[in-house]
Amino acid sequence: MYIANMLKFETITELSAEKLARYDAIIDVRSPSEFAEDHIPCAINLPVLDDEERARVGTIYKQVSPFEARRLGSTLVARNIARHIETALKDKPARFRPLVYCWRGGMRSNAMATILASIGWHPALVEGGYRTWRRQVSAALDDDDTPLPLIVIDGQTGSAKTALLHVLEAQGEQVIDLEGLAAHRGSVFGPLSGQEQPSQKQFETWLWDRIRRFDQERPIFIEAESAMVGKRRIPKRVLFSMRNAPHIKIDAPASVRAAYLLTAYPDLMRDQSKVETALSLLIPHHGHEQIGAWRAMAVSENWHQLALELIETHYDPAYDRARKRVGDASQTVISADTLDSPGLEALANQVCSATSALIRSDTLIEP
Repeated sequence: MYIANMLKFETITELSAEKLARYDAIIDVRSPSEFAEDHIPCAINLPVLDDEERARVGTIYKQVSPFEARRLGSTLVARNIARHIETALKDKPARFRPLVYCWRGGMRSNAMATILASIGWHPALVEGGYRTWRRQVSAALDDDDTPLPLIVIDGQTGSAKTALLHVLEAQGEQVIDLEGLAAHRGSVFGPLSGQEQPSQKQFETWLWDRIRRFDQERPIFIEAESAMVGKRRIPKRVLFSMRNAPHIKIDAPASVRAAYLLTAYPDLMRDQSKVETALSLLIPHHGHEQIGAWRAMAVSENWHQLALELIETHYDPAYDRARKRVGDASQTVISADTLDSPGLEALANQVCSATSALIRSDTLIEP
């Protein structure tokens, strides 16, 4: 142990939103790379060892001796904790009550808690560290088979499903935006401009943190997706609930959907290289001649025609094949002649009315 733990600290294992809200701050003392992969919601990263320091200590532990590793580790940990006290924690009051955790609730979190307690603050520890949180997320999303009360917003490409979710959320409905959480629009044109997808663990943390705050007696709206959003896997419980939930399909003409896509993908029209990369991925499906024609449309900025042909030639047939595999049980269809802002507001009202009818008919899966 880098710093002898002479004190006994309050420890917690239940990491519900209500429990976590009792603390003034949640401090993750792991290295920046560990924190970036995933962390408890709302935690701040105050590493007691950064990535390079952690690697140095580990190398000395293996190649020299545990004693020399502990000597170096103690020096680095004390120095880093002192810097955090002088900077990030400098304005904390005497009654400051933080929750501290590391990877498994061992040396790093105890070192931080010991020094914070010596100041007169009141730190608590997560028993088992980050691994306790990770086990709870996995248990909730992959091991629990309790269905979620989902309503799936379905429809062919360009049906403004994500935008409709945002309107529903603004109206006070419970919404899960999988594409927003995964930073991907779910197609070959999917990567969001300037954003990398979160790690699988971080995606699951964000997803579970959202679900656990919902009222399970009310419907939760979610967009129809395949098992993957970009490179991120939808956890089993959510995917099972989606596949067994009632679907509300938005039915809009191809020309209306093509026009909507021009407003939804402005980053692609500003960057020809992104369009080129995405179209290249479609060569195995449509051949070089067809892709060449679509490239020409992009070069000439004939965006509406390109979007329309992609919808009619690629995306609609792919959607139809997918629906044949999974079936269209419990599907309500709502027609949309426009997908602009007023049209989406009206569409959201229709979705809510259709959902009320589903609830009255006991179609909605009860949790």
